[in-house]
Amino acid sequence: MSSGCLKSMLASAVVAGVTEARARIFAHVLNPTGQKSPHKILRKKLFGNKVAEWYPYDIKKDDKLVMARQEEERLSKLEMLKRRGKGPPKKGQGRRAVKRNK
Repeated sequence: MSSGCLKSMLASAVVAGVTEARARIFAHVLNPTGQKSPHKILRKKLFGNKVAEWYPYDIKKDDKLVMARQEEERLSKLEMLKRRGKGPPKKGQGRRAVKRNK
């Protein structure tokens, strides 16, 4: 009976040695405990630069004239809304402040 136990011990040791050697030869990560590891994610090639290259360069961010025109449009729209009474409330006079004062 003890020879069967010895054989199984020897077989498990040989299997462990073979897996270690295989991991060393083929540059695999050995994970005998089976715990989750970030290695699978970390070995992937990064693709952020490819995504960034896909979208064209936005010239509006650098052009002062375009930015000034957009700001002017925003301010004129805000002024129009204020004239109709639909603009944003002054600081400290919003809905939450009115609820708190009641």
